[in-house]
Amino acid sequence: MKKVIAILFIFLVLFSTVSVVYGTSDTQQENVLTSNTVTTNLVELKDKALKTLEDYQAAYGNDTYGFAAYLLNIVRIYSIPFGFVGIVIAAIYRYVIGIRKLDVQNKGFGVMVGIITVMVICQVLPLIFAIVVRGWRG
Repeated sequence: MKKVIAILFIFLVLFSTVSVVYGTSDTQQENVLTSNTVTTNLVELKDKALKTLEDYQAAYGNDTYGFAAYLLNIVRIYSIPFGFVGIVIAAIYRYVIGIRKLDVQNKGFGVMVGIITVMVICQVLPLIFAIVVRGWRG
């Protein structure tokens, strides 16, 4: 566990270093332009998300069902990378640390089965929701 914490601390230090650039007023104008561009991009992303939410609400004919379908779609999309990261961590426990400690090996296998189960549920749940709400509700 100490090794994992040490590795995470090293990555945190490496990724948190910021290089300071001393420049002229031209770079300050570029920073302002970049800030405006970032703000514009965030507003566009917000508008796109709201448009998608409205599309779901129109498709399901109800604000509540549309919002639930929108959230389930987001969960479906983000469950894949989180699931793969969890599988990698569980595989490290099972195959790397578990070579010397058998109880950790069993823990890694249990965690891997749990993560895969949750990932499959997150992938299938929007389909089940769509079938139930659109099929049986009418």
